[in-house]
Amino acid sequence: MKQWFAGLTQREQLSLLIMALALGLYLLFMILVAPLDRARDSLAEQNHGVTQSLQRVDMLVSQILQLRANGGRPNARRNLAGLINRSTSALGLQVSRLQPNSRGEIQVRLENAAFDDIVTWLYQMEYRDGLLVREASIMQTGNPGRVNATVRLAQSG
Repeated sequence: MKQWFAGLTQREQLSLLIMALALGLYLLFMILVAPLDRARDSLAEQNHGVTQSLQRVDMLVSQILQLRANGGRPNARRNLAGLINRSTSALGLQVSRLQPNSRGEIQVRLENAAFDDIVTWLYQMEYRDGLLVREASIMQTGNPGRVNATVRLAQSG
């Protein structure tokens, strides 16, 4: 092999050395870097799964804390109107109509409100306060980022 290589012209020898170097770098990449890349992707997937599990655990912890605050009574009735008024005013949302019904649900009408604030409020109602969003209707207004919303909320359980 050494004799064969020595018999080649200098240009062919240089080409073979460059090709061997490129092949060596490619093999190095395939042996070391590609498995690390796949392992990183796998860990990212696992991390996403753990994050979702943690969110579920956080939700359960908040429900347990809420049960403890209610004296262990899961069906303890709260003043929904007061809770809704406090939470909407904390976010700067203006309630245009608050209408309870005979089933213990309450319908809330918000007009010309920021969409992000409504989504934050709905999230808080469900995950912090443990209410159920039975129905939500959100319509655009003429102003960008502003919406009219009608939401029907109920006690969970």
